[in-house]
Amino acid sequence: MEATLSQIAGKTIYNHQGIEIGTVSDVIIDFDRSLIYGLYVDETNGQLVENAAPISIPYRLIKAIGDVILLKGFPPFIRVGQPK
Repeated sequence: MEATLSQIAGKTIYNHQGIEIGTVSDVIIDFDRSLIYGLYVDETNGQLVENAAPISIPYRLIKAIGDVILLKGFPPFIRVGQPK
């Protein structure tokens, strides 16, 4: 799937169940391979991400880009912090 930065920046991201994850605040680019690596979401949905922490979503998880971004899948809940 090809997309330009202007098509991605500022779009709202939804998981595969239609629940809002957050808005793209930045795009992570792999300059060595000339491709988009992931999408950075600064403020996330606290029901999906612990403490509404910022996350990076791998570009390979994107199913569709239109008025919004829809993902192929997303974990039910993401915990952040130090592993035990």
